[in-house]
Amino acid sequence: MESQKGKWWKKAVVYQVYPASFKDSNGDGTGDIPGITSKLDYLHSLGIDVLWICPMYESPQIDLGYDISNFEDIHRPYGTLQDMQDLIDGCHERSMRIIIDLVINHTSELHQWFQESKASKDNDKRDWYIWRQAKYDDQGIRKPPNNWRSIFGGSAWTWDEATEEYYLHLFTPKQPDLNWENEAARRAIYASSMEFWLKRGVDGFRIDAVNMYSKPPSHPDAPITNPSMEFQWAETLYCNGPRMHEFLSEMNEVMSSYGEIMTVGELPHTPDRSEVLSYVSAAKKQMNMVFQFDVVCIGYGKDPKFDVVPHDWRLSELKKAVENTQGLIMGTDAWTTSFLENHDQGRSISRFASDKPENRVQAGKMLALMNATLSGTLFVYQGQEIGMVNMPQSWGIEEYKDIESKNFYEEVVKTSKGDSKALEKAKRGLQYLARDHARVPMCWDSSPQGGFSTSTDTWMRVHDLYDQINVADQEKDQSSVLSFWKTALKLRKEWASLLIYGDFELFDLEDEHCFVYAKRSDCNVALVVLNFTKKERDWKAPKEFNGKSFTLLTSTYSGDGKPGELRPYEGRLYVQV
Repeated sequence: MESQKGKWWKKAVVYQVYPASFKDSNGDGTGDIPGITSKLDYLHSLGIDVLWICPMYESPQIDLGYDISNFEDIHRPYGTLQDMQDLIDGCHERSMRIIIDLVINHTSELHQWFQESKASKDNDKRDWYIWRQAKYDDQGIRKPPNNWRSIFGGSAWTWDEATEEYYLHLFTPKQPDLNWENEAARRAIYASSMEFWLKRGVDGFRIDAVNMYSKPPSHPDAPITNPSMEFQWAETLYCNGPRMHEFLSEMNEVMSSYGEIMTVGELPHTPDRSEVLSYVSAAKKQMNMVFQFDVVCIGYGKDPKFDVVPHDWRLSELKKAVENTQGLIMGTDAWTTSFLENHDQGRSISRFASDKPENRVQAGKMLALMNATLSGTLFVYQGQEIGMVNMPQSWGIEEYKDIESKNFYEEVVKTSKGDSKALEKAKRGLQYLARDHARVPMCWDSSPQGGFSTSTDTWMRVHDLYDQINVADQEKDQSSVLSFWKTALKLRKEWASLLIYGDFELFDLEDEHCFVYAKRSDCNVALVVLNFTKKERDWKAPKEFNGKSFTLLTSTYSGDGKPGELRPYEGRLYVQV
């Protein structure tokens, strides 16, 4: 790790933008690329080094952009190729870099490749996707090739009447999986999705579903873990498959000719640290880093994830999760990430703290301090820096637009036969964990529609709290969540050896109220103290620090607090020089 401190992507602060919800420049109710470009100065002033754009490609938007019909063009409501080039150039003019989503496990069914693939069994591109013959039971009833369950529910296979075979889709039936076993398909993927954009100046990729490209060729049945379901979770089979590392090495070789390219992979269902290290070891030359899901999956139900009692988790679970992701870089040549939010998660204040009016500002600042003091590349999701929270409980189910949310709720309606208690529980689960919360439009000011759009008909409803949680008001308030994020990001860079590269040490795992950890470098020690409750809490420095002098660098509260007492949702950062 020490030998690679000069890598630009290690010390970077990355800001993720969801195009449809960031800024609408033309008043049609949908965010767009010129809208993003118009806010580059804001991002630069915040302290952002890298802009990450969620899929902006041509798409029918079944999975809100993760179903791509053309890697080489732009979804028209977002803009044009020239608009995207202006955004790339605008980032570089401000000494910022830009990365884009690389979604290559699957395409949209409307992609020309799949249209050719399903045209006939002898088409040149038939083998670019995964086609298999049906199975038949004892009664002669046609069945899918195996019992795999789609990530969004139901079978992972769809029957094609014209050619009388099934095709595989780990996500929706509108997102057929590409066949990475076919070398011609791989080369076409690299040229169309990677090199096309590298030639236009992008600086790297967030790689979607990065461990799903290699499936076992025999496609065996998944173990039956839920006997009440016809189709079973199969992530132990389709994740981390037999040729994954071969494929990633090949991808890296293609990218290497374009300079120091940043790569961060989405790595679900990979709890074993040695497995994670096999992806991000610098010596392996596959990826720079990955997103592990230890932290953001806390509080999920087992099957499905929405079958949960909100906030039914313990702080010790969060501590263990953080310790695991931080420990990845200790004594290794690997790198890690620090993040609490993204486009697939509910808002961190609502999930890990409290979004009640009396708590949400302090909670947002406390979580910001944790996020900014953990080692690895730091990722901030749009609106996180102003403390955006989940959609209100009062909003009806019709406000949930995401396919995962809709499929889940429809399944509950079907299986419960409309039972009011079951539907109420399902709604609570969605209000806590749905991906929709991250997709509510960004609030820029207290004008109608929160300054997101001049249209009253926005693609997704603007949050009711737009007049209380917005950029313009917080820029004028030194005690705001936004102002604290600016402070935290500045300190992170000033104390990089500790806060970006330092070793993590956890104290008092069993304390379910306060989270205390140290960050260590060769010369310095930092101590981070976080109160995860709405009450004042006593705390003591770990014994090894007794008698040693520490300086308070920052607190999430203004004014001096009592040395041994933390105020509600207070966070403090101390350093010993």
